[in-house]
Amino acid sequence: MTESNSGDERGDAAQPRRYIVSSSHLVSEQAAELSEFEFGLIIAGNAFGRWVVRCMAAAGMPDLSTLDVLVLHSVYHRARGKRLADICFVLNIEESHTVNYALKKLCRLGLVQRHRQGKEVVFEVTADGENCIRKYREVREACLVSTFSSLGGVEHRDLETLAKNLRVLSGLYDQAARSATSL
Repeated sequence: MTESNSGDERGDAAQPRRYIVSSSHLVSEQAAELSEFEFGLIIAGNAFGRWVVRCMAAAGMPDLSTLDVLVLHSVYHRARGKRLADICFVLNIEESHTVNYALKKLCRLGLVQRHRQGKEVVFEVTADGENCIRKYREVREACLVSTFSSLGGVEHRDLETLAKNLRVLSGLYDQAARSATSL
């Protein structure tokens, strides 16, 4: 935890605001809340990764990684075939070889199939893949959605706003990454 002289959440300048961060040496006086956000992003990202892997295991596919699960859902999205580039673009993944490896694994497991459409290679979910996704959804509804719905404290609009802000901030981080490569 690190302190800032910007006051507490009520604006009381006498009380320093305490930020919960993972790397106090990176906290900037200009944007200490950015470090707090990054720590939240780290722990939320890891919790989400654990969740999708365990949800998929409960659905009957215990040997899939987080990326494998995300790629499977992306391929199934809107029930249209997807190219490797489409999947990478939607998931904002630069290293296409990791997605290609996940697709090969999903094909080996019989969850995804590949075929040619003209010069393009397109991936689609198989009947076994659809069944797996249906089971995943059932586990998700039982373990996550039902609990979320009963919380009452987090409004759906709050999550909608948070999702929009995360997309905006991802653009900020992408721009900063481009800037860092030119230094």
